[in-house]
Amino acid sequence: MKLRFLGATRTVTGSFFVIETTSKRFAIDCGLFQGVKEVKERNYTEFVVDPQSIDFVILTHAHIDHTGLIPKLCKHGFKGDIYCSHPTSELARVLLPDSGYIQEMEVERKNRKLLRAGKLLMEPIYTSQDAMNCLPQIKGLYMDEIIELAPGIKVRLRDAGHILGSCIVEIWVEEDGKTIKLVFSGDLGNSNQPLVKDPTVIENADYLILESTYGNRLHKGTFNRQEQLESVIKYTMEKGGNLIIPAFAVERTQDLLYDLNTLYQEGRLDPKIDIFIDSPLAIAATKIFADHIEYFDSETRDLIRRGQFSLPNLKFSNTQEESQMLNERKSNTIIISASGMCDAGRIKYHLKYNLWRPESTILFVGYQAFGTLGRRIVDGEKLVQIHGEQIAVKADIRSIEAYSAHADRAGLINWLKHFTSLPKAVFLVHGEPEAQEALSDIIRQEIRIPVYIPDWMDEFDLHPIDKIESKTEVVVDELTKALLAEQLYLELRNEMHYRFKNAMDSNNYDAVIDSMKKIKDAIS
Repeated sequence: MKLRFLGATRTVTGSFFVIETTSKRFAIDCGLFQGVKEVKERNYTEFVVDPQSIDFVILTHAHIDHTGLIPKLCKHGFKGDIYCSHPTSELARVLLPDSGYIQEMEVERKNRKLLRAGKLLMEPIYTSQDAMNCLPQIKGLYMDEIIELAPGIKVRLRDAGHILGSCIVEIWVEEDGKTIKLVFSGDLGNSNQPLVKDPTVIENADYLILESTYGNRLHKGTFNRQEQLESVIKYTMEKGGNLIIPAFAVERTQDLLYDLNTLYQEGRLDPKIDIFIDSPLAIAATKIFADHIEYFDSETRDLIRRGQFSLPNLKFSNTQEESQMLNERKSNTIIISASGMCDAGRIKYHLKYNLWRPESTILFVGYQAFGTLGRRIVDGEKLVQIHGEQIAVKADIRSIEAYSAHADRAGLINWLKHFTSLPKAVFLVHGEPEAQEALSDIIRQEIRIPVYIPDWMDEFDLHPIDKIESKTEVVVDELTKALLAEQLYLELRNEMHYRFKNAMDSNNYDAVIDSMKKIKDAIS
């Protein structure tokens, strides 16, 4: 079996990994490259592998750097199924067409300048219609079920705790009577965060493909992010300006709404401050979140059940005209808009109208990839270009790292240490070189397993392991029992899910109540 690294190598974006077995070729993710010009140009080149030769794709989650080249893949001949969790399926149906639309608008704006200069015009990577055309190929899978996607290839999706529907992907490939298990971490989330559940603990793997975005950093102020947000809001409103928050439409916007709601419920947010979500994509994503509360953590579900999720001063800007009206606002306003790295979308207009104003504040609550407009602002540039115009940076620039949806160095190491049987090797992806080198050193020193940092288009031959070496003094019988216990638990949970769903669909509430009582009696 071969594993090819065709994206997210020594950079954070462009996730794309291709696995070749004796009978199938399939991919994990197919994401858009973001950041510096040299990296983004990969979006316009031909795929290294023929899209028609790929049998199926598995998506770890809906973020564009993991899904954003799916329409291009389909446009160039990929006809197979695209597997992912159900929330990811729904989010992709709004994210991908929006991505196509943004590319069309950006290319249209650039072409006006190229036309005046007499230069060759650009073509978008794909259009919103191209994205719509690929949506029927997306198939939702249930979490925690082992499913055979092809003869000798089984997959199980586990909760990654990153965003709604994000997954760790476990893959079992059988060749020549032996089985190799690969685990793709996707983007791992932080523990004890609102909304999403904690990342699932994985028992074992032969090979682990691990993200490393924050491999050289520890998040600051994780336990007081609401206090930090409250402080920035009060500071900005006292200055008499606007608070502009670039935020990813999926998860980060909803995290902010959660904290703003908490501040309001506790009387710590002035109800006279107008709050705007200026992103049709974020508005649509928020509705999808509301439809999938079963993926939330227990604390958030309880909050919703108690009816304590209400923010009366929240407004939504759906149309372009509504968005443009926000340019006239000079104070007492919070604007949350996409994209989170400031490279596209309506946020660029809000920066254009507020960056030069000392009374305003720009608050960053997410990772800014190298080369993006957001990264240049965070790194302290005093003059940036937006839509061809030079804009002075005079607003206050603040960051709250506690909003990161990525596990930091300690979180990644802690997750890896919970493996009962360690991988034969770890491949680090989704990170800048400094972060990957730092994380690699720690894994080698503390866990003592081989670590590889692939380059773009690197290829590795993976072989089965006759015996998985355990990092702990666990005897084989105990390890077998641990795996069996996990399997039986998941089988019971899936059976309960199906029985509950079928009974509720048929309005057979008495059967549900009776079954739940029997199960409760049996385990108490």
